[in-house]
Amino acid sequence: MRIRALDHLVLTVADPDATVAFYERLGMRREVFGEGRLALRFGDQKINLHRAGAEFEPHAATPARGSADFCLLVDTPLDEVERELNEAGIAIELGPVERTGATTKIRSLYLRDPDGNLVELSEPI
Repeated sequence: MRIRALDHLVLTVADPDATVAFYERLGMRREVFGEGRLALRFGDQKINLHRAGAEFEPHAATPARGSADFCLLVDTPLDEVERELNEAGIAIELGPVERTGATTKIRSLYLRDPDGNLVELSEPI
């Protein structure tokens, strides 16, 4: 077996509409699929949303709000991303800082979504 890419991941959230609104401010698009399920689309990937307490089957053994920690690569220069976040009133928890990404060094900003998930926005350096 050889894994090629990440197709999607799932976030367990309290309020899917609030989550969608937050990630739309980061440039993702709302997607409705199946029988009214919600996802966030960006590039060739997506984040599916499960409402806490009403998760779609099958799901993680212990789905929990605020337990995710993930990194998203941005096409926009990180200084511009930082300015846009500040203008939108989105608090930056840390950064910019240098980190090691999957394929190269990255420069990152850290923030929290409405459920407390840690979101890392990064540019390759």
